[in-house]
Amino acid sequence: MVAPHGGAPIAFAAAQGMVDAIWADLGLRYPPRVAPLPPQARRRLADATRLRLRLPPECPDWVLLHELAHALSSTMDGHSDGHGARFMGLYVQLLVRYLRLPETFLLDSLGAAGIIVQPDARPVFLDTPA
Repeated sequence: MVAPHGGAPIAFAAAQGMVDAIWADLGLRYPPRVAPLPPQARRRLADATRLRLRLPPECPDWVLLHELAHALSSTMDGHSDGHGARFMGLYVQLLVRYLRLPETFLLDSLGAAGIIVQPDARPVFLDTPA
């Protein structure tokens, strides 16, 4: 659904700058660090936690946003929404904001697939008491 609408691939060397810029644009501090995806990780494009995004030498822009949505929906102690409603809401927000995909298109497509989305999702760590 998203892949045909993505832009150019992102080189690993540029990924940290993009993560930092998006994190700051969202009004957040302490962005996750970008690290190389291990060569033995053959079944995944990338992965992420609140503290780290692991990426290949080059990845599509939508993959970077997907992993950022995982970082936004994960806590410092490793609890994650997986691909739940909060994650999907954050991912849709990122796709609309940074890839300029139409929100109605995304929500209609996800709804047709039976995927639950929390459209007003916020990063999980903003809901955690300090």
